[in-house]
Amino acid sequence: MASSRIPDPTESVRHQLRPLFDQIVIKELDQDRVRRSGLVVPPGTHEPPPEQGIVLAVGPGLDWWAGAGVEMPIAPGDHVVFPASAGVWVEVDEERLLVCRVTQILGVLESARLSE
Repeated sequence: MASSRIPDPTESVRHQLRPLFDQIVIKELDQDRVRRSGLVVPPGTHEPPPEQGIVLAVGPGLDWWAGAGVEMPIAPGDHVVFPASAGVWVEVDEERLLVCRVTQILGVLESARLSE
């Protein structure tokens, strides 16, 4: 018989947020507000620039996806770009995380060589 252990509230435990359905969990990358050209984007501008982050966890997708052959286009470790208005910010173990739907992601940043 498996024993059910009651967690000790005094133990140090690290939590992991497991997203449901088509949700993903993202850790935001700190973006400086200086563009490559040296132009400083002041805080309070009317249109916030897109945010960037690293995907920590991905939900299983929606029920109908498997029947339609749809796969989750995002994987843990992906470097993604998302609008500032995407999802909901939550705090887990004093870490600020974004939970949003995969459809709110603007794209995945991939390495590419620039031809000269």
